[in-house]
Order: sequence, then structure tokens, then C-alpha cells
Amino acid sequence: MEHWVSPQDWQAIQLSLQLAAVTSALLLVGGTPLAWWLATSRHPARVWVEALVALPLVLPPTVLGFYLLILLGPNGWLGQWWQSLSGHTLSFTFSGLVVASLLYSLPFVIQPLQRSFEAIGKSTLEAAWSLGAGPWDTFWHVVLPLARRGYLTAGVLGFAHTLGEFGVVLMVGGNIPGQTQVIAILLYDHVESLHYAQAHLLSSLLLGFSFLALLGIYYLNRRTLLESR
Repeated sequence: MEHWVSPQDWQAIQLSLQLAAVTSALLLVGGTPLAWWLATSRHPARVWVEALVALPLVLPPTVLGFYLLILLGPNGWLGQWWQSLSGHTLSFTFSGLVVASLLYSLPFVIQPLQRSFEAIGKSTLEAAWSLGAGPWDTFWHVVLPLARRGYLTAGVLGFAHTLGEFGVVLMVGGNIPGQTQVIAILLYDHVESLHYAQAHLLSSLLLGFSFLALLGIYYLNRRTLLESR
């Protein structure tokens, strides 16, 4: 494998894994309150928030990337704020890729968490409250253990989806080796350069990981279903 994988390939693989890990971790932590609110709230604005969360599922990645490029650029309000804070712009940086990935992978983490929270049911929460458990105790000792399968699914899907990003990261981060060049972009470069052996290797890595991730999720879901009968 070392004979086929060049230093540039390794850089792209490591950068992609780092981006996927950071994005998944931030979404799991930061997305939990949003998913819980969507699962329990009856606020009229809930349907609007659900639509916004699901928007990346149907919105072309280049469209999302274009607006993010404007938002994160030196003339965008978020880009200006970040530049005044750090002295650097968000566009064409790893930090910009993280922001873009958070939005693009949002539904792949929020929706599994929301479904797992909804499956718990209000009766389970009421039973915990009747035993004297407060809101925080109920969430930490009842909700989180019961929703662990949802967290596992959300983490795997968020990681795998971020790992295969192309359009959004290309628009926001460009194609800078060692800084913003992820696997999907380098794969495109290999194909354009007719380096099919390297392209095949990277494609095989992404295909294998994606299949194993989905296989693991379906296996766990099937096993949980059988145990509940």
C-alpha cells in the first residue's frame, strides 16, 4: 500500500479523517440540544427549523458552498468577525472547512438523534420524574443511555458523510495540498491527471469505509430489533 499511496495522498487522507472527526464530535455535542428540542417541542417554529436542518439533503452542494463562501469570505459578516478576532479569514482554511462541514452534515447527525429521542416516549420521562429525578438527572441517566444507538448511528453517518464531501469543501476551501485538499478533491485531481491507479485506491478506501459503516449500522439496528421482541 505504501508503494501506491503518495505523501500527497496521505496528507489528504489525514486531513479528511481530521475534518470528519472534528465535525462529528462538534455536531454530536452541539446538536444534542437542537435534536432534543425538535423531538420534544410543540412550538410552531419547529417545522421551519426541521426544514432548515434537512435543507442540505436536497440543496446542491455547490449552492450551499457558494453562499458559505460569501458568508465566510473577507466581505461576509462571519468572515469579517473571524478576521477581526483571529487575524485570518475563514475561506480557504481548515477552520472554514469545519464550518462548512457542520452545516452540510447537520441532518445526518440531527435526524438520527431526534428519532432516537422521540422513540423514548413521554411515559418513560414521566416515570423518571415521578421517582424524583430532575430534568438533568433524567436526561443524563435515562435519555442518553436509551438513545445510545441513535448517537452511534449519528456519529457514523456524520463521519462518513463528511469524509466524502466534495462540492462544499471545494467551494469553501479550494484545493490547497496539506491545508484544504481532502480525499474527494484529490481523487478528482487523480482522474483529471489520468492517474487511475491512485484514483482507484482512494475510491476503494471510501467505498470500503462507507459500506462497512452502513453494514455496522444495519447490523446493530437489526440486533436491537430482535432483542426487543
